[in-house]
Amino acid sequence: MTSEVPTQRGADRSDPSRPDRNRQVRGEERRDLTEYVTAEYDRGRSIRDIAASIGRSYGFVHRLLAEAGVDFRTRGGARKGSGK
Repeated sequence: MTSEVPTQRGADRSDPSRPDRNRQVRGEERRDLTEYVTAEYDRGRSIRDIAASIGRSYGFVHRLLAEAGVDFRTRGGARKGSGK
């Protein structure tokens, strides 16, 4: 099962491939986008990768994840070795 990026309504009509980054996302569209972002983050994608794929900022994606109650991963990934 692959998740599809939800389409953003109200995109700039001059270039349909570019969503309007400043447009507020509300209601059902926001719920759909939150589901997508949460699923992708749970699969291991970074916030920056998700933001780039949906044409939104890091802060916007982080906010959606926080609103959804996601437990954020620590920065920097797993450490190598067994430690001291």
